[in-house]
Amino acid sequence: MAIELNMPALSPTMESGTLAKWLVKEGDVVESGTVLAEIETDKATMEFESIDEGTVGKIFVPEGTENVAVGDLIAVLLEEGEDASVLEGMAPGKTAAAPEAKTAPKAEAAAPTKAAPAMKPLGEVGPFPKAKASGDRIFASPLARRIAEQNGFEIADIPGSGPHGRVIKRDVESFTPAVTAAKAAGLPSLEGDAPFEEIKLSNMRKTIAKRLTESKQTVPHFYLGVDIELDNLLAARKELNSMSDEYKISVNDFIIRACALALKKVPAANVQFGGDVMRQYSRSDISVAVAIEGGLVTPVIRGAEQKGLRQISDETKALAKKARDGKLMPEDYQGGTFSISNLGMMGIKQFQAVINPPQAAILAIGSGEQRPVIKDGQVTAATVMSVNLACDHRAIDGAVGAEFLAALKTYLEHPSTMLL
Repeated sequence: MAIELNMPALSPTMESGTLAKWLVKEGDVVESGTVLAEIETDKATMEFESIDEGTVGKIFVPEGTENVAVGDLIAVLLEEGEDASVLEGMAPGKTAAAPEAKTAPKAEAAAPTKAAPAMKPLGEVGPFPKAKASGDRIFASPLARRIAEQNGFEIADIPGSGPHGRVIKRDVESFTPAVTAAKAAGLPSLEGDAPFEEIKLSNMRKTIAKRLTESKQTVPHFYLGVDIELDNLLAARKELNSMSDEYKISVNDFIIRACALALKKVPAANVQFGGDVMRQYSRSDISVAVAIEGGLVTPVIRGAEQKGLRQISDETKALAKKARDGKLMPEDYQGGTFSISNLGMMGIKQFQAVINPPQAAILAIGSGEQRPVIKDGQVTAATVMSVNLACDHRAIDGAVGAEFLAALKTYLEHPSTMLL
């Protein structure tokens, strides 16, 4: 019988994706392992492989289609001896069973987990607010109707500001479907008469918007800050980098290792809140925020407390390159226990970051700069970096956060202690 190909779940949180490109066409013979299509998730573009043999009988979802739900029928393979007659009655949409997805490089795809409903992008929400009417009649001035017709607007979609909700000229001239849709969805109104261009949200930007909105709405954040002197660290970094041309250790590499060791020393900070339970981790898997076109991703350095600076540096560079090339696999960015976000290289002195659930903390790192400090009663100059720790108060108390920052400060101000 015909083999149904369904939209695969390429990550545990994937609910839909963009069918970016078909790499086969109807009539092509495929084998197990043949790459059928490229699918864009919220993090990367990944390859969808066939696990069966057959002939591509029908492609139901054209390339470039966005928001294809996981499990939707996207194509059908015909087995040997079958013809197009077996396709009768088939149509794109949910099917009873979806085949297991494989991606290239081959990695087992996790089953989707139930998540909060995705926020609909502007232009897809509705219905629009209607002008006040009596029966089926819409109150509108003749001029307003004429302007609406010239612009291709439905007069019933335009909210009226005249007497008794009457639609008048200014209502039509200021009408923007996306603005009205936003109001209908309870989103902030997009207003202003300055020239603009509407930019369609990418899957990544939609996911960022949804997850961080959920974070600020559901996670009780609190923030702790500390200043850290970097002169000893910078001297150690300079010495290490002068010893070989095969590596280039960054300040961020020191910070990753110091965070991992501080979490090992203060395990109460290496936790996640799970409702009626709390999970405390014995390994420090550090998610590192990497800015890419259209948003950011957080590849993970796993077991960073067990790795040296050079290994951390090599892994960080490799993951950052994969992120910018759009080639991260789910296992590269899922499952971190703690996050760091460093804007110091962009000249930001200090900032507060938003926690990425289910993690319970994120460290925001500012730039190192020369500041006056008092030592032994004398004012002197030192290179100082400000960091801010955002904590989920359901899982981490203020004292625990302070203990973590104290350990971090010790490791960074005295980098030789990272060798102990």
